[in-house]
Amino acid sequence: MPQTRINLDESDLPRRWYNVVPDLPEPPPPPLRPGTREPVGPDDLTPLFPPDLIAQEVSSERYVDIPEAVQDAYRLWRPTPLVRAHRLEKALGTPARIYFKYEGVSPVGSHKPNTAVPQAYYNATQGVRRLTTETGAGQWGSALAFACAQFDLECEVWMVRASYDQKPYRRTMMELFGAKVHASPSPETSTGAKALADDPSHPGSLGLAISEAVESAAPSDTRYALGSVLNHVLLHQTVIGEEAQAQLASLGEYPDLIIACTGGGSNFAGLTFPFLRDKLTTRANPRLLAVEPAACPSLTQGRYAYDFGDTAGFTPLLKMHTLGHEFIPDPIHAGGLRYHGMSPLLSHIHDLGLIEAAAKPQSETFEAGLLFARTEGIVPAPEPAHALAAVIAEARAATGPVVILTSVCGHGLLDLAAYGAHLTGSLTEPDPAPRIAAALSRLP
Repeated sequence: MPQTRINLDESDLPRRWYNVVPDLPEPPPPPLRPGTREPVGPDDLTPLFPPDLIAQEVSSERYVDIPEAVQDAYRLWRPTPLVRAHRLEKALGTPARIYFKYEGVSPVGSHKPNTAVPQAYYNATQGVRRLTTETGAGQWGSALAFACAQFDLECEVWMVRASYDQKPYRRTMMELFGAKVHASPSPETSTGAKALADDPSHPGSLGLAISEAVESAAPSDTRYALGSVLNHVLLHQTVIGEEAQAQLASLGEYPDLIIACTGGGSNFAGLTFPFLRDKLTTRANPRLLAVEPAACPSLTQGRYAYDFGDTAGFTPLLKMHTLGHEFIPDPIHAGGLRYHGMSPLLSHIHDLGLIEAAAKPQSETFEAGLLFARTEGIVPAPEPAHALAAVIAEARAATGPVVILTSVCGHGLLDLAAYGAHLTGSLTEPDPAPRIAAALSRLP
Protein backbone atom coordinates (compact mmCIF):
# COMPACT_ATOMS: atom_id res chain seq x y z
CA MET A 1 0.00 0.00 0.00
CA PRO A 2 1.44 3.45 -0.88
CA GLN A 3 2.50 5.74 1.95
CA THR A 4 2.05 9.48 1.60
CA ARG A 5 3.91 11.32 4.34
CA ILE A 6 5.02 14.88 3.69
CA ASN A 7 7.81 16.17 5.92
CA LEU A 8 8.83 19.77 5.37
CA ASP A 9 12.40 20.89 5.91
CA GLU A 10 13.44 23.17 8.80
CA SER A 11 13.75 25.96 6.24
CA ASP A 12 10.00 25.63 5.60
CA LEU A 13 9.07 26.50 9.20
CA PRO A 14 6.53 29.37 9.14
CA ARG A 15 8.11 32.72 9.96
CA ARG A 16 4.82 34.45 10.78
CA TRP A 17 1.58 33.70 12.61
CA TYR A 18 -1.66 34.53 10.80
CA ASN A 19 -4.29 36.78 12.41
CA VAL A 20 -7.73 36.20 10.85
CA VAL A 21 -9.40 39.27 12.42
CA PRO A 22 -8.50 41.80 9.66
CA ASP A 23 -10.04 39.51 7.02
CA LEU A 24 -13.39 39.05 8.77
CA PRO A 25 -16.44 40.94 7.42
CA GLU A 26 -17.15 42.24 10.94
CA PRO A 27 -14.84 42.61 13.96
CA PRO A 28 -15.60 40.39 16.96
CA PRO A 29 -17.42 41.95 19.94
CA PRO A 30 -14.99 43.26 22.59
CA PRO A 31 -14.55 41.85 26.10
CA LEU A 32 -16.36 43.95 28.71
CA ARG A 33 -15.62 45.02 32.26
CA PRO A 34 -18.20 43.23 34.45
CA GLY A 35 -19.04 46.28 36.57
CA THR A 36 -19.44 48.94 33.87
CA ARG A 37 -20.01 46.90 30.69
CA GLU A 38 -17.39 49.12 29.05
CA PRO A 39 -14.90 47.51 26.63
CA VAL A 40 -11.77 46.14 28.24
CA GLY A 41 -8.58 48.02 27.36
CA PRO A 42 -4.96 46.83 27.26
CA ASP A 43 -4.36 48.21 30.77
CA ASP A 44 -6.99 45.85 32.16
CA LEU A 45 -4.94 42.88 30.96
CA THR A 46 -1.55 44.07 32.28
CA PRO A 47 -1.80 42.22 35.63
CA LEU A 48 -2.15 38.92 33.76
CA PHE A 49 -0.20 39.14 30.50
CA PRO A 50 3.03 40.76 29.20
CA PRO A 51 2.78 43.66 26.69
CA ASP A 52 3.60 41.61 23.58
CA LEU A 53 0.79 39.14 24.22
CA ILE A 54 -1.66 41.96 24.98
CA ALA A 55 -0.68 43.59 21.66
CA GLN A 56 -1.32 40.30 19.86
CA GLU A 57 -4.65 39.89 21.64
CA VAL A 58 -5.98 43.16 20.20
CA SER A 59 -3.94 43.23 16.98
CA SER A 60 -5.42 44.27 13.65
CA GLU A 61 -2.27 43.22 11.77
CA ARG A 62 -2.73 40.27 9.39
CA TYR A 63 0.64 38.72 10.24
CA VAL A 64 2.85 38.71 13.35
CA ASP A 65 6.52 37.79 13.07
CA ILE A 66 7.64 34.76 15.10
CA PRO A 67 10.71 35.67 17.23
CA GLU A 68 13.88 33.77 16.40
CA ALA A 69 14.08 32.32 19.94
CA VAL A 70 10.60 30.87 19.47
CA GLN A 71 11.48 29.50 16.04
CA ASP A 72 14.57 27.90 17.55
CA ALA A 73 12.43 26.07 20.13
CA TYR A 74 9.87 25.14 17.45
CA ARG A 75 12.65 23.37 15.54
CA LEU A 76 12.73 20.68 18.25
CA TRP A 77 9.61 19.22 16.56
CA ARG A 78 8.36 21.45 13.77
CA PRO A 79 7.47 21.21 10.95
CA THR A 80 5.17 18.30 11.80
CA PRO A 81 4.24 15.61 9.25
CA LEU A 82 1.16 15.51 7.03
CA VAL A 83 0.05 11.93 6.39
CA ARG A 84 -2.48 10.44 4.01
CA ALA A 85 -4.57 7.85 5.86
CA HIS A 86 -4.54 5.20 3.11
CA ARG A 87 -5.29 2.33 5.48
CA LEU A 88 -8.21 4.13 7.10
CA GLU A 89 -9.58 4.92 3.63
CA LYS A 90 -9.34 1.23 2.68
CA ALA A 91 -11.06 0.09 5.88
CA LEU A 92 -13.92 2.52 5.21
CA GLY A 93 -14.19 1.67 1.52
CA THR A 94 -14.45 5.37 0.79
CA PRO A 95 -13.58 7.34 -2.35
CA ALA A 96 -12.52 10.20 -0.06
CA ARG A 97 -8.85 11.09 0.34
CA ILE A 98 -8.13 11.61 4.05
CA TYR A 99 -5.10 13.56 5.30
CA PHE A 100 -4.13 14.24 8.89
CA LYS A 101 -1.68 16.73 10.32
CA TYR A 102 0.05 14.93 13.18
CA GLU A 103 0.91 17.14 16.16
CA GLY A 104 1.69 14.18 18.46
CA VAL A 105 5.40 14.42 17.58
CA SER A 106 5.96 17.42 19.87
CA PRO A 107 8.00 16.96 23.08
CA VAL A 108 4.79 16.58 25.12
CA GLY A 109 2.76 14.79 22.46
CA SER A 110 0.26 17.51 21.50
CA HIS A 111 -0.19 20.82 19.65
CA LYS A 112 -0.10 22.85 22.86
CA PRO A 113 3.63 23.82 22.80
CA ASN A 114 2.88 25.93 19.70
CA THR A 115 1.53 28.60 22.05
CA ALA A 116 3.22 27.58 25.32
CA VAL A 117 6.67 28.37 23.91
CA PRO A 118 5.89 31.94 22.77
CA GLN A 119 3.96 32.67 25.95
CA ALA A 120 6.91 31.57 28.08
CA TYR A 121 9.31 33.52 25.87
CA TYR A 122 7.39 36.81 26.02
CA ASN A 123 7.00 36.54 29.79
CA ALA A 124 10.70 35.76 30.26
CA THR A 125 11.70 38.84 28.25
CA GLN A 126 9.68 40.96 30.71
CA GLY A 127 11.46 39.55 33.76
CA VAL A 128 8.55 37.39 34.92
CA ARG A 129 9.70 34.64 37.31
CA ARG A 130 6.65 32.38 37.54
CA LEU A 131 3.67 31.39 35.40
CA THR A 132 0.40 29.94 36.69
CA THR A 133 -2.14 28.08 34.62
CA GLU A 134 -4.93 25.53 34.57
CA THR A 135 -5.12 22.30 32.59
CA GLY A 136 -7.89 19.87 31.74
CA ALA A 137 -6.48 16.55 30.53
CA GLY A 138 -2.93 17.74 31.13
CA GLN A 139 -1.74 18.48 27.59
CA TRP A 140 -1.64 22.23 28.17
CA GLY A 141 -0.07 21.92 31.62
CA SER A 142 2.61 19.62 30.20
CA ALA A 143 3.26 22.03 27.35
CA LEU A 144 3.63 25.06 29.61
CA ALA A 145 5.86 23.12 32.01
CA PHE A 146 8.08 22.19 29.05
CA ALA A 147 8.12 25.78 27.75
CA CYS A 148 8.94 27.22 31.17
CA ALA A 149 11.89 24.82 31.40
CA GLN A 150 13.20 26.26 28.10
CA PHE A 151 13.17 29.83 29.47
CA ASP A 152 14.02 29.23 33.15
CA LEU A 153 10.59 30.06 34.55
CA GLU A 154 8.76 28.46 37.45
CA CYS A 155 5.43 26.86 36.55
CA GLU A 156 2.42 26.15 38.78
CA VAL A 157 -0.53 24.21 37.39
CA TRP A 158 -4.10 23.66 38.63
CA MET A 159 -5.27 20.40 37.04
CA VAL A 160 -8.98 19.57 36.93
CA ARG A 161 -9.55 16.94 39.63
CA ALA A 162 -11.30 14.45 37.29
CA SER A 163 -8.24 14.40 35.00
CA TYR A 164 -5.80 14.61 37.93
CA ASP A 165 -7.22 11.27 39.07
CA GLN A 166 -7.72 9.74 35.60
CA LYS A 167 -4.34 10.70 34.11
CA PRO A 168 -1.59 10.46 36.75
CA TYR A 169 1.19 10.20 34.17
CA ARG A 170 0.35 13.60 32.71
CA ARG A 171 0.85 14.95 36.21
CA THR A 172 4.18 13.15 36.32
CA MET A 173 5.18 14.68 32.98
CA MET A 174 4.50 18.18 34.30
CA GLU A 175 6.57 17.46 37.39
CA LEU A 176 9.33 15.99 35.23
CA PHE A 177 9.63 19.38 33.50
CA GLY A 178 9.73 21.10 36.90
CA ALA A 179 6.12 22.21 37.42
CA LYS A 180 4.22 22.20 40.70
CA VAL A 181 0.79 20.58 40.19
CA HIS A 182 -2.40 20.89 42.28
CA ALA A 183 -5.70 19.05 41.89
CA SER A 184 -8.47 21.61 41.29
CA PRO A 185 -10.43 22.49 43.31
CA SER A 186 -7.59 22.84 45.79
CA PRO A 187 -7.25 24.27 49.31
CA GLU A 188 -4.48 26.56 47.96
CA THR A 189 -6.89 29.32 46.87
CA SER A 190 -10.05 30.85 48.30
CA THR A 191 -11.95 29.80 45.16
CA GLY A 192 -10.86 26.19 45.50
CA ALA A 193 -11.42 26.09 49.25
CA LYS A 194 -15.01 27.32 48.82
CA ALA A 195 -15.72 24.71 46.13
CA LEU A 196 -14.34 21.95 48.37
CA ALA A 197 -16.39 23.18 51.33
CA ASP A 198 -19.51 23.02 49.18
CA ASP A 199 -18.63 19.61 47.71
CA PRO A 200 -15.59 17.67 49.05
CA SER A 201 -15.81 15.29 46.05
CA HIS A 202 -16.03 18.10 43.46
CA PRO A 203 -14.77 16.77 40.05
CA GLY A 204 -13.50 20.19 39.05
CA SER A 205 -13.87 22.06 35.76
CA LEU A 206 -11.67 24.16 33.53
CA GLY A 207 -13.60 27.27 34.56
CA LEU A 208 -12.87 26.59 38.23
CA ALA A 209 -9.21 25.77 37.55
CA ILE A 210 -8.88 29.04 35.63
CA SER A 211 -10.24 30.91 38.67
CA GLU A 212 -7.61 29.27 40.89
CA ALA A 213 -4.75 29.97 38.49
CA VAL A 214 -5.81 33.61 38.02
CA GLU A 215 -6.16 34.09 41.79
CA SER A 216 -2.66 32.69 42.35
CA ALA A 217 -1.13 35.03 39.75
CA ALA A 218 -1.41 38.03 42.07
CA PRO A 219 2.33 38.47 42.99
CA SER A 220 4.14 41.08 40.90
CA ASP A 221 6.67 38.57 39.55
CA THR A 222 3.94 36.18 38.40
CA ARG A 223 1.72 36.12 35.33
CA TYR A 224 -1.04 33.86 34.08
CA ALA A 225 -0.90 31.77 30.88
CA LEU A 226 -3.95 30.39 29.06
CA GLY A 227 -3.84 27.39 26.71
CA SER A 228 -6.86 28.17 24.52
CA VAL A 229 -9.80 30.57 23.98
CA LEU A 230 -7.98 33.93 23.65
CA ASN A 231 -6.96 35.52 20.35
CA HIS A 232 -3.20 35.38 20.91
CA VAL A 233 -3.40 31.66 21.69
CA LEU A 234 -5.30 30.92 18.48
CA LEU A 235 -2.82 33.10 16.58
CA HIS A 236 0.18 31.02 17.69
CA GLN A 237 -1.47 27.77 16.62
CA THR A 238 -1.77 28.87 12.98
CA VAL A 239 1.64 27.33 12.28
CA ILE A 240 -0.34 24.07 11.96
CA GLY A 241 -2.52 25.25 9.09
CA GLU A 242 0.26 27.20 7.37
CA GLU A 243 2.39 24.05 7.22
CA ALA A 244 -0.57 21.93 6.11
CA GLN A 245 -1.26 24.29 3.22
CA ALA A 246 2.32 24.01 1.99
CA GLN A 247 2.31 20.23 2.37
CA LEU A 248 -0.96 19.75 0.50
CA ALA A 249 0.19 22.14 -2.22
CA SER A 250 3.28 19.97 -2.78
CA LEU A 251 0.85 17.13 -3.60
CA GLY A 252 -1.39 19.30 -5.78
CA GLU A 253 -4.21 18.87 -3.25
CA TYR A 254 -6.64 21.26 -1.56
CA PRO A 255 -9.18 20.21 1.09
CA ASP A 256 -12.91 20.23 0.45
CA LEU A 257 -13.61 19.61 4.13
CA ILE A 258 -11.51 20.41 7.21
CA ILE A 259 -12.47 18.85 10.53
CA ALA A 260 -10.92 19.43 13.96
CA CYS A 261 -11.92 18.91 17.57
CA THR A 262 -12.93 21.96 19.55
CA GLY A 263 -12.90 22.60 23.29
CA GLY A 264 -11.73 26.18 23.72
CA GLY A 265 -10.80 26.53 20.05
CA SER A 266 -7.01 26.56 19.69
CA ASN A 267 -6.57 23.31 17.73
CA PHE A 268 -9.49 24.04 15.40
CA ALA A 269 -8.31 27.60 14.78
CA GLY A 270 -4.71 26.52 14.27
CA LEU A 271 -5.63 24.10 11.50
CA THR A 272 -8.44 26.03 9.82
CA PHE A 273 -7.62 29.75 10.00
CA PRO A 274 -5.15 29.75 7.07
CA PHE A 275 -7.85 28.00 4.99
CA LEU A 276 -10.48 30.39 6.31
CA ARG A 277 -8.22 33.16 4.95
CA ASP A 278 -8.67 31.57 1.50
CA LYS A 279 -12.44 31.34 2.04
CA LEU A 280 -12.55 35.05 2.91
CA THR A 281 -10.11 36.40 0.32
CA THR A 282 -10.23 34.01 -2.68
CA ARG A 283 -12.74 31.80 -4.47
CA ALA A 284 -11.85 28.77 -2.37
CA ASN A 285 -14.77 27.53 -0.28
CA PRO A 286 -13.80 24.62 1.98
CA ARG A 287 -16.26 23.39 4.61
CA LEU A 288 -14.91 23.89 8.14
CA LEU A 289 -16.38 21.58 10.79
CA ALA A 290 -15.75 21.95 14.54
CA VAL A 291 -16.44 18.83 16.61
CA GLU A 292 -17.11 18.96 20.35
CA PRO A 293 -18.20 16.44 23.01
CA ALA A 294 -21.92 15.81 23.50
CA ALA A 295 -21.25 16.14 27.24
CA CYS A 296 -20.00 19.73 26.85
CA PRO A 297 -21.64 21.10 23.67
CA SER A 298 -21.02 24.85 23.79
CA LEU A 299 -21.25 25.51 20.03
CA THR A 300 -24.20 23.23 19.36
CA GLN A 301 -26.27 23.80 22.52
CA GLY A 302 -24.78 26.87 24.20
CA ARG A 303 -26.04 30.43 24.02
CA TYR A 304 -24.11 33.16 22.19
CA ALA A 305 -23.96 35.70 24.99
CA TYR A 306 -21.64 37.58 27.32
CA ASP A 307 -20.37 35.38 30.15
CA PHE A 308 -17.39 34.98 32.44
CA GLY A 309 -14.51 32.85 31.20
CA ASP A 310 -14.10 31.31 34.65
CA THR A 311 -16.35 29.99 37.40
CA ALA A 312 -15.59 32.60 40.06
CA GLY A 313 -16.08 35.60 37.76
CA PHE A 314 -12.50 36.94 37.86
CA THR A 315 -12.23 37.36 34.08
CA PRO A 316 -13.81 40.02 31.85
CA LEU A 317 -17.14 39.23 30.23
CA LEU A 318 -16.56 37.50 26.90
CA LYS A 319 -19.14 37.22 24.13
CA MET A 320 -19.00 33.55 23.30
CA HIS A 321 -21.00 30.39 22.92
CA THR A 322 -21.42 29.36 26.54
CA LEU A 323 -23.15 26.73 28.63
CA GLY A 324 -22.97 29.10 31.61
CA HIS A 325 -19.88 29.73 33.74
CA GLU A 326 -21.41 27.72 36.59
CA PHE A 327 -21.82 24.62 34.39
CA ILE A 328 -19.69 21.71 35.62
CA PRO A 329 -19.16 19.17 32.81
CA ASP A 330 -19.29 15.46 33.50
CA PRO A 331 -15.84 13.88 34.00
CA ILE A 332 -15.52 12.51 30.46
CA HIS A 333 -12.10 11.29 29.32
CA ALA A 334 -11.59 14.11 26.81
CA GLY A 335 -10.57 16.46 29.60
CA GLY A 336 -9.18 19.04 27.17
CA LEU A 337 -12.70 19.64 25.79
CA ARG A 338 -14.46 20.11 29.15
CA TYR A 339 -14.85 23.91 29.00
CA HIS A 340 -18.14 25.73 29.48
CA GLY A 341 -17.39 28.31 26.79
CA MET A 342 -15.85 28.65 23.36
CA SER A 343 -13.26 31.07 22.03
CA PRO A 344 -14.97 34.45 21.47
CA LEU A 345 -13.27 34.72 18.08
CA LEU A 346 -14.45 31.26 16.99
CA SER A 347 -17.91 31.97 18.40
CA HIS A 348 -18.07 35.13 16.29
CA ILE A 349 -16.93 33.24 13.19
CA HIS A 350 -19.58 30.59 13.84
CA ASP A 351 -22.19 33.33 14.28
CA LEU A 352 -21.17 34.70 10.87
CA GLY A 353 -21.94 31.30 9.35
CA LEU A 354 -18.36 30.63 8.25
CA ILE A 355 -17.95 27.36 10.16
CA GLU A 356 -20.19 24.42 11.14
CA ALA A 357 -20.34 22.48 14.39
CA ALA A 358 -21.25 18.96 15.50
CA ALA A 359 -21.19 17.07 18.82
CA LYS A 360 -20.09 13.46 19.33
CA PRO A 361 -20.73 11.06 22.26
CA GLN A 362 -17.93 9.16 24.02
CA SER A 363 -18.83 5.79 22.49
CA GLU A 364 -18.57 6.97 18.87
CA THR A 365 -15.44 8.93 19.72
CA PHE A 366 -13.52 6.00 21.18
CA GLU A 367 -14.72 3.65 18.45
CA ALA A 368 -13.20 6.09 15.93
CA GLY A 369 -9.95 6.23 17.93
CA LEU A 370 -9.84 2.44 18.00
CA LEU A 371 -10.28 2.16 14.21
CA PHE A 372 -7.64 4.82 13.61
CA ALA A 373 -5.16 3.04 15.88
CA ARG A 374 -5.76 -0.30 14.18
CA THR A 375 -5.40 1.12 10.68
CA GLU A 376 -2.90 3.98 10.96
CA GLY A 377 -0.93 2.71 13.97
CA ILE A 378 -1.36 5.88 16.03
CA VAL A 379 -3.37 5.93 19.26
CA PRO A 380 -5.07 9.34 19.16
CA ALA A 381 -5.88 11.28 22.30
CA PRO A 382 -9.62 11.32 23.16
CA GLU A 383 -9.83 14.96 22.02
CA PRO A 384 -8.86 14.46 18.33
CA ALA A 385 -10.80 11.19 18.33
CA HIS A 386 -13.91 13.44 18.29
CA ALA A 387 -12.74 14.87 14.98
CA LEU A 388 -11.91 11.39 13.69
CA ALA A 389 -15.48 10.29 14.46
CA ALA A 390 -16.73 13.06 12.17
CA VAL A 391 -14.07 12.27 9.54
CA ILE A 392 -15.23 8.64 9.46
CA ALA A 393 -18.89 9.63 9.18
CA GLU A 394 -18.17 12.09 6.35
CA ALA A 395 -15.89 9.62 4.52
CA ARG A 396 -18.53 6.89 4.69
CA ALA A 397 -21.09 9.28 3.24
CA ALA A 398 -18.79 10.49 0.44
CA THR A 399 -19.91 9.63 -3.09
CA GLY A 400 -16.87 11.10 -4.83
CA PRO A 401 -13.17 11.87 -4.30
CA VAL A 402 -13.65 14.53 -1.62
CA VAL A 403 -10.43 15.63 0.13
CA ILE A 404 -10.74 15.65 3.93
CA LEU A 405 -8.12 17.22 6.21
CA THR A 406 -8.01 16.79 9.97
CA SER A 407 -5.60 17.37 12.84
CA VAL A 408 -4.56 14.56 15.15
CA CYS A 409 -3.56 17.14 17.74
CA GLY A 410 -2.12 14.69 20.27
CA HIS A 411 -1.30 11.05 20.92
CA GLY A 412 -3.23 8.95 23.42
CA LEU A 413 -0.37 7.02 24.98
CA LEU A 414 -1.21 8.56 28.36
CA ASP A 415 -4.93 7.97 27.84
CA LEU A 416 -4.88 4.18 27.75
CA ALA A 417 -7.10 3.90 30.83
CA ALA A 418 -9.81 5.65 28.82
CA TYR A 419 -9.39 3.22 25.94
CA GLY A 420 -9.46 0.39 28.46
CA ALA A 421 -12.81 1.63 29.73
CA HIS A 422 -14.10 1.64 26.17
CA LEU A 423 -12.86 -1.88 25.52
CA THR A 424 -14.58 -3.18 28.66
CA GLY A 425 -17.82 -1.34 27.92
CA SER A 426 -17.69 0.78 31.06
CA LEU A 427 -17.88 4.21 29.42
CA THR A 428 -20.98 6.22 30.27
CA GLU A 429 -22.96 8.70 28.16
CA PRO A 430 -23.98 11.55 30.47
CA ASP A 431 -26.96 13.82 29.80
CA PRO A 432 -25.92 17.42 30.53
CA ALA A 433 -29.19 19.05 29.42
CA PRO A 434 -30.73 19.80 32.87
CA ARG A 435 -27.50 21.32 34.19
CA ILE A 436 -26.99 23.35 31.01
CA ALA A 437 -30.48 24.83 31.39
CA ALA A 438 -29.81 25.67 35.04
CA ALA A 439 -26.43 27.28 34.31
CA LEU A 440 -27.77 29.30 31.37
CA SER A 441 -30.51 30.67 33.60
CA ARG A 442 -27.80 32.32 35.71
CA LEU A 443 -25.81 34.11 33.01
CA PRO A 444 -24.60 37.54 34.14
